[in-house]
Amino acid sequence: MTQIAHKTILITGGASGIGRRLALKTAGLGARVVLWDLDGEATARTLDELRQAGPEEPRGYRCNVADRDQVYETAETVRREAGRVDILVNNAGCVTGKRLLDCTDEEIQRSMEVNTLAHFWTVKAFLPAMIEAGAGHIVTIASAAAVVGVAGLADYCASKWAVFGFNESLRVELKQTAPWVKTTVVCPFFIRSRMFEGVRTRFSRLLPILDEEVVADRIVGAICRDRAQVFLPRLVGFVPLLRVMPACWYDGLSNLLGINRAMDTFVGQHAGAAPVEANKETRPQ
Repeated sequence: MTQIAHKTILITGGASGIGRRLALKTAGLGARVVLWDLDGEATARTLDELRQAGPEEPRGYRCNVADRDQVYETAETVRREAGRVDILVNNAGCVTGKRLLDCTDEEIQRSMEVNTLAHFWTVKAFLPAMIEAGAGHIVTIASAAAVVGVAGLADYCASKWAVFGFNESLRVELKQTAPWVKTTVVCPFFIRSRMFEGVRTRFSRLLPILDEEVVADRIVGAICRDRAQVFLPRLVGFVPLLRVMPACWYDGLSNLLGINRAMDTFVGQHAGAAPVEANKETRPQ
């Protein structure tokens, strides 16, 4: 069991969305919360909320997780100012919501840097101290798109499939070398948020658009219970079993469920998100 009270939890992309919800919930359980985010104003607002939510003083840092050097520099600042990180939640993510030929090369590269490569840099930065301390927990926020391809999400699916594989390899490596460090991968269907605003589902009972609060509750519960995998809803966890079907049957089932039309009404970050920039400035908020 992973204890949260009086532990230091670092959440990337922690100033909004699921990251903010996780921060508030873990602060309420007595965690020392450290936020990484590019949005300084949102970070400041969330820090104010965290001070009301729990007894521990939170910290916030401006960090572009797509910039490897900045990740390592900010990690060193965190170690110096906040001490060892006990729980790392790799939550930061981005989505273009475009079909492949409509994506620019820069957007595709950004998807891979934020959604995949950033996990390598943060884990390399914080895992050694967890191993040395004999305890730790690494949480990977992936997606249902890590187990099924979706039309209009080629770059996003590729990045999430990659990070799902990263987590799986990390899990089995740690079982061999440091079994006291736990891992959890979370694969939710679309979440009702600005990031995926406008997406739709055909069968809301089978594949509901998820509520942020519910997802955050499940993630916190999985951390406490050391659950290796969380699929939301449960149906998502059965998708890999369907790959025994011929591809044409599998694609037909996806179409029947409306998965490949889900992005047709998307109006989220694709429409107005600020680009992730390599900002060398790293400072506490």
